[in-house]
Amino acid sequence: MSQVLHTPPPTSAPADGDLAALAARHGLSVSGARPSLPDYVRRLWARRHFIAAFSTAKLTSQYSQAKLGQVWQVMTPLLNAAVYYLIFGILLGTKRGVPDYVPFLVTGVFVWTFTQSSILSGTRAISGNLGLVRALHFPRAALPISFCLQQLQQLLFSMCALVVILLFFGVPVAASWVLALPALLLQFTFNAGMAMIMARMGAKTPDIAQLMPFVLRTWMYVSGVMWSIDKLTSRDHMPHAVTVALQANPAAVYIDLMRFALIDSFHADQLPPHVWLIALGWALLAGVGGFIYFWKAEETYGRG
Repeated sequence: MSQVLHTPPPTSAPADGDLAALAARHGLSVSGARPSLPDYVRRLWARRHFIAAFSTAKLTSQYSQAKLGQVWQVMTPLLNAAVYYLIFGILLGTKRGVPDYVPFLVTGVFVWTFTQSSILSGTRAISGNLGLVRALHFPRAALPISFCLQQLQQLLFSMCALVVILLFFGVPVAASWVLALPALLLQFTFNAGMAMIMARMGAKTPDIAQLMPFVLRTWMYVSGVMWSIDKLTSRDHMPHAVTVALQANPAAVYIDLMRFALIDSFHADQLPPHVWLIALGWALLAGVGGFIYFWKAEETYGRG
């Protein structure tokens, strides 16, 4: 008598909903999933020591191959200021009518360099550190923030040289120097936000890193680094819209605030109206907006 063998029907694969329920029941989550915004902020704060150590290490290694070492942290912006003084101050005559032009120029160069370097380093924060991003699990915003912190530390080195220049050219120490601290805090917040925006864009399109030097150079020329916005906008033929755009330019706002804090010949009437509110607005817009913009793509960094 022959036996008939019955093959059991193939078991169908569990549905996606069943898998999700199974994972949730056992406390499993998607690898690399984006956390909620409050949880992301908590994780970032928990990595604050890593951010500080990473920025200090990057700053120390930046000129490790140069014979003069960390001296270049001060020499680089000073040499830039010397070149700008020769071209703009002497050859183009932008120093005419500007009291204390050398302190005026050096302050502008140092403060602008802080913004420029923060944005440039932020553009490559993800794309230039893919090994670290793929090897370790941490809030990716730690990278652009740490690069901005590195540039802030470099600015503080440069400020030591700036104080010497101010005293050498007869600018007295004044109580207004304390205003440099809130101005730097607002500028750092703005820079960090811009760095996070550019970090997300640079992670998706690495070619942006090649374009940014040209964009930043154009931005520098309209930010009053080498010339006085107040002198230009006071002319009768200047359209009002152009005047407002130049005065509200965030880079120019932070430069003017630092000049007002440090240089006694730079008076309050040379600042745009409501300058502190403008500086705060730019800091909140770029800082908070840039952070949220970066966080929304958290799960995509390092993939592809």
